[in-house]
Amino acid sequence: MALDETVKARLMAYCRIDALEEGEDTLLEGLYQAAVNYMADAGIGEPQEGTPRRAQYDLCVNHLVLDGYDRRGATVSGSALEDNPVFRRMIVQLKLTEPVSESDT
Repeated sequence: MALDETVKARLMAYCRIDALEEGEDTLLEGLYQAAVNYMADAGIGEPQEGTPRRAQYDLCVNHLVLDGYDRRGATVSGSALEDNPVFRRMIVQLKLTEPVSESDT
């Protein structure tokens, strides 16, 4: 999936970005491509537009982009790093409901 203007606007709204500063356009696109690739590597294919599964997929991608955007310059001190349980549950559900192709049966 490409980062077209509709997807970009949706990401900016989710991340609460009013305007991108110089260089952030490229950063947002890179974070988006990394998130889509993460989903593919996790075994989650891109669902059809307009489906409830697509809405979940988009939320997970948006979450990954926001996480990368928020942590782009951050350093972690200590060991108290926690994962978002809602995000983790959505990833697991998407994995468990991934359609099986004809060749896999």
